[in-house]
Amino acid sequence: MSLRSRRTSHSLALRRLAQASALALTATLVGCQSAPKVAETDSVRAPDYQARIKHRPAPRVIAPAVKPPPEDVWVRMRQGFVLQDIDVNPRIEQQRLWFASNSRSVEALGERGSLYMHFIVERLEERDMPLELALLPAIESAYNPMAYSRAHAVGLWQFIPSTGRSFNLRQTHFYDGRRDITASTNAALDYLSRLHDMFNGDWLLALAAYNAGEGTVSRAIERNERLGLPTDYWNLPLPQETRDYVPKLLALSQIVNTPEAYGVNLSPIANQPYFQAVTINERLDLSRVAAFADIDEDELIQLNPAFKKRMTVDGPQQLLVPTAKAQLLAASLSNLNPEQLVSLQPNKAVFQAALAEAKAPAAAPAGTRSYRVKRGDNLGAIAKANRVSVRDLQRWNRLSGSSLRAGQVLALRGGNAPAASSAAANRVAAAQKRSTQYKVRKGDSLYLVAKRFNVEMQHLKRWNPRSGKALKPGQTLTVYLGH
Repeated sequence: MSLRSRRTSHSLALRRLAQASALALTATLVGCQSAPKVAETDSVRAPDYQARIKHRPAPRVIAPAVKPPPEDVWVRMRQGFVLQDIDVNPRIEQQRLWFASNSRSVEALGERGSLYMHFIVERLEERDMPLELALLPAIESAYNPMAYSRAHAVGLWQFIPSTGRSFNLRQTHFYDGRRDITASTNAALDYLSRLHDMFNGDWLLALAAYNAGEGTVSRAIERNERLGLPTDYWNLPLPQETRDYVPKLLALSQIVNTPEAYGVNLSPIANQPYFQAVTINERLDLSRVAAFADIDEDELIQLNPAFKKRMTVDGPQQLLVPTAKAQLLAASLSNLNPEQLVSLQPNKAVFQAALAEAKAPAAAPAGTRSYRVKRGDNLGAIAKANRVSVRDLQRWNRLSGSSLRAGQVLALRGGNAPAASSAAANRVAAAQKRSTQYKVRKGDSLYLVAKRFNVEMQHLKRWNPRSGKALKPGQTLTVYLGH
């Protein structure tokens, strides 16, 4: 066969092979379209390399354990103490020694303050203020909302009339906002906050000014600045009362911080509101409300001491009531019929008599006269010249400090006795009104204790609102002698 014939035969074979391959491919495609689909699970898959990778579990975020709130207000108070980092100070040590030597007095303070402590602590926490300030009423009034000083300072926080009015504490014949537990507390914290800002965030200077007046503290600072002396509280030339005032508070807070170290046993105070406000829309008699709601009358008066005549006149339209009784009283008052409402209102004759007394013009004090301050005068010299005491001179003129200005007019009263006699009389009066602690013995009753100290039983109950009707041996009572 020739070469050409072989090439032709080879090309023909290749063509036939290509046609056969194309025909086979077409048949295969047709078969794939008609064949049933294989389930995905039965099909051959590509190797799953992701499955071979071991995933690490995501780290768990563990929230920090939330501590439950303390059950005792004393514990809560300690957690908010911020004035404890003070070096050893003999003035504080002296006051702390007194408190430690009179542990019953400290324990009695805690008992009297138990009605108000939770409320005060909460208000301080809301303002981010040191919780040592919850002990300030112990220094000011021994937690007695009825406390009254010769300078006419009144209530838990001891506001004098002019300062009370400056902080919107209303004062009428029937109502005194300086005694109002909630209103006076808010006013005192407002005042302390203002003083704190005034003295550049120094709480010790603010406390000194609360006691002596911002003017007295400012002048003491200016004096030390002129002399190149330190201007912190501990180095200021302040009145003796103010020099003792801040150390007393700090010493008491140290006792409260670790009472067991000083042999003091502070009774726990539940960390929950002791009282709630119940809205009232009518004039009510506190004694009748107490009987109606089965509330101890003295306790109701201790919570509402601002109603001076024990009638809800001139004050806020609310009563502070022990929490356990609040809801029931509120519901009962809302469902009273007219006859029941009248039974809770003050006796008409008593109210009319009190109203007439309020409207009567105040009689001018006997021997009232005035004195115009001259350049170089001071309170001591004026008091001596007019045969009166400096304290009386301050009280009559509502002076919180000792500063005077030329041309200022001072009111004077009395003055027949020499200053020394007046001072002696003040010492006698102070001695007559000193307080003492009495530990209840087996068989004691309020009547017997009152008789033993020659005081009225109703006063004894008012001074010790948590004592209850049945005394227990070992219980501590506070007695104010000379009443």
